[in-house]
Amino acid sequence: MDEQEEAVVPEATAVADTFEDADGILTRLHPNHEKAMRVEALILAAGVLAGALVLDALSPLWPGVIFGPILLIAILLVWRMPHRRFFARGYAMSDDRLRVVRGILFRSDTVVPFGRVQHIDVDRGPLERYFDLATLTLHTAGSHNASVNLPGLQHDTALAMREEIRAHIKREAL
Repeated sequence: MDEQEEAVVPEATAVADTFEDADGILTRLHPNHEKAMRVEALILAAGVLAGALVLDALSPLWPGVIFGPILLIAILLVWRMPHRRFFARGYAMSDDRLRVVRGILFRSDTVVPFGRVQHIDVDRGPLERYFDLATLTLHTAGSHNASVNLPGLQHDTALAMREEIRAHIKREAL
């Protein structure tokens, strides 16, 4: 192995890059996706907690009877749920299809053959831009589940996947 090949090897991360389920090996989403989900949950929880604080102030009951339990639930949802959701998601890309797995309670396993893809989007919101993430969206023919989203990809990875899928579609069209 020469020096150029060694430079291409990615650095090891704290989270394993792949995991196995009953149907094969899946690639984990980027670790920053867990952080982004946690920030989204924190923003939502702040709004709910503000409403609970107002209700608590207007309530004739003891102080904290509404705000306290909602605070405990918010802490659980902000701290634990993004972690669980992160470890329940993954994807596998083969030569002719993309498999997306997600869900804790209701598990979803979607396989999209590249021959059915009509167009591909790479979307980035403000949080995704901050964490250098993107969402790859495959729009397929049909009406049921016509769009498949794969959030939590590093932006460069999403662009590379889009180009690889686009090249496969061009080969099939010829």
